Amino acid sequence: MANNIHISYDLYKPGQNYENVIAKIKTLGGWAKIHKSFWYLDTPLSAEEVARAVWYVMDQNDSLYVVDVTNNMAHWYNISPEASQYIQQHWYSKAA
Repeated sequence: MANNIHISYDLYKPGQNYENVIAKIKTLGGWAKIHKSFWYLDTPLSAEEVARAVWYVMDQNDSLYVVDVTNNMAHWYNISPEASQYIQQHWYSKAA
């Protein structure tokens, strides 16, 4: 079954090359570029699997947020502690 995945990221290194991230996203399933750093994927992969694959080509100071809207799951790397905590505290309370 295909999952509807949204990917959002920020590349912070000055002069960062977006090509590696974009190329990786395009290998993960059917895709649509919504904004410069926001994508839609149609893929059998989970949010965690997509996040791990994309994070592999990113720098450690970048940030990544991946949401599987089909299964109501998310996975992220290097977002602010405040945002991470807020999401963890509120995600499932809103889904019920």
